[in-house]
Amino acid sequence: MPGFDASRMVSLIEAGPKVLELVRRAAAAGDGPHVETVRLLAPIPTPTRNIYAVGWNYLEHFAEGQAARGTNMEYPAHPVFFTKGVNTVNGPYDPIPYDPQISTAIDWEVELAVIIGKEGRNISEADAMSHVFGYSVINDTTARDMQIKLHGGQWFKGKSVDKHGPIGPWIVPAADLDPGDLHLKTRINGVVKQDASTKQMYFKVARIIAELSHGLTLVPGDIIATGTPPGIGNARKPPEYLKPGDVMETEIIGIGTLRNVIQAVPA
Repeated sequence: MPGFDASRMVSLIEAGPKVLELVRRAAAAGDGPHVETVRLLAPIPTPTRNIYAVGWNYLEHFAEGQAARGTNMEYPAHPVFFTKGVNTVNGPYDPIPYDPQISTAIDWEVELAVIIGKEGRNISEADAMSHVFGYSVINDTTARDMQIKLHGGQWFKGKSVDKHGPIGPWIVPAADLDPGDLHLKTRINGVVKQDASTKQMYFKVARIIAELSHGLTLVPGDIIATGTPPGIGNARKPPEYLKPGDVMETEIIGIGTLRNVIQAVPA
């Protein structure tokens, strides 16, 4: 199809809405393979830049984190940003490696992923949504012992273990979805651990984009993980962490479900 490289999702994103409409028409014709017959990779399997992420974007999650750490901080006046390395990206149905020499405190975090569609810097909150290409599901799988305990706390390291960022199963175009009222769930071995709505997000998508782009250019294909609701394993009493053989399902109704098995790394 003219106008973009069909082997690269970012090429489609860069091509703009007219080419997206051509792709929609081609998909509607139903000539391709059924989704059940192929292996789905992450929608953007090799991002060119780290995944941007927002911490503490649900008040209840901020509170449970405070309780787990025994601290007493005021809620931030601005979004708190960090990044996950590009090596964390994993497919929607691929195994997540578990290596006890790296971490024994692997935790779950369901999040709405925002995919940037149009380049921008110093984007206003009023114009922010016009820069969104679409939405996906991401699990900000986290090594808590690295993030919190090791070497005085290492957010980047704890969030950036290889393959600890499943995303997908696909990207839903922005015009097809209201990001302000989506139902998020995490299930571990079929048991619901997180159950919330994006209505509970303290900083909404437009505010996140506006603040992140302040002095920082966002480009097509950038991924923003918008924060997780309460129910993480580290805040439970006693704490709960993922172990080999566990099945982690990460769902946003209206987008789809990730299903990742925790797989022991051979010694």
